[in-house]
Amino acid sequence: MDKRHFLLGLHLTDGIGAASEALVIDAFEHEDVQNWALPWDFEQLALVLGVSDTQRWERIRQDYAAALQRAEELKAPYLTYFDAAYPSQLREIYQPPLILFYEGQLAALQLPSLAVVGTRTATPYGLAVLRELLPPIVRSGVAIVSGLARGIDVMAHQVTFANNGVPIAVIGTGIDIAYPKNNGALQTLIGQQGLVLSEYAPGIGPHKSHFPARNRILAGLASATLVIEAKQRSGSLITANLALQNNREVLAVPGPIFSENSAGTNQLISAGARVVTSTADIIESMIQFDK
Repeated sequence: MDKRHFLLGLHLTDGIGAASEALVIDAFEHEDVQNWALPWDFEQLALVLGVSDTQRWERIRQDYAAALQRAEELKAPYLTYFDAAYPSQLREIYQPPLILFYEGQLAALQLPSLAVVGTRTATPYGLAVLRELLPPIVRSGVAIVSGLARGIDVMAHQVTFANNGVPIAVIGTGIDIAYPKNNGALQTLIGQQGLVLSEYAPGIGPHKSHFPARNRILAGLASATLVIEAKQRSGSLITANLALQNNREVLAVPGPIFSENSAGTNQLISAGARVVTSTADIIESMIQFDK
């Protein structure tokens, strides 16, 4: 078994999550495992993962061999952490994904990128902001990264297409599943003209735990994260905080003090996020990051 299929098999094994995968990455990078035959036997896997929970280890043991077989048979395209095409900026984040399934053009990962996030209940103000700020960014060759959720995410992708840009969607399901379902046509279009990414295998549906995990990839891929219309205690603020943890700049568009949809963005500004009122503010932030 080659290394790619082995890593995919680990990823597909029940009981091995992002924390365990980080240990696997660390083992390959810092430990003398290069002489170990692939796939690892149970004792070698246990040594790397440091599993002390008997019940969890039994769950891993039961699924391990079957997952390795599934990895040999799976036809979906994917990247591993160790592939040359894996985005280098994503290697810098806490618990980077070991595997990324994809559909579309991997060349999109070579472009400078801006993450755009915001509320699912976007107002005309949010759409007006997107139409004002994004077109010059898109036309300059910057890929727009978003989560393909309702509201600001979808609007950001639509503005990107309208300006012949490159959209990157990071989703919380398998790449063969659209969530919500009415985003199916847009997801297909992004897969044709841009790139759809997911750490979830084909066939895996949405789960509430998937979306905070997805947000770390959103924040890690981009040079900066732009927040437009976000409520307090929202997923957008989670993404913004993850971006800060990854030493990325967080940009926020101020909104009316009476608007619930602007409470989160105004809170970010109070906490030190960069105020964005023009495209020039975004470009300056991205230039500083690239330096």
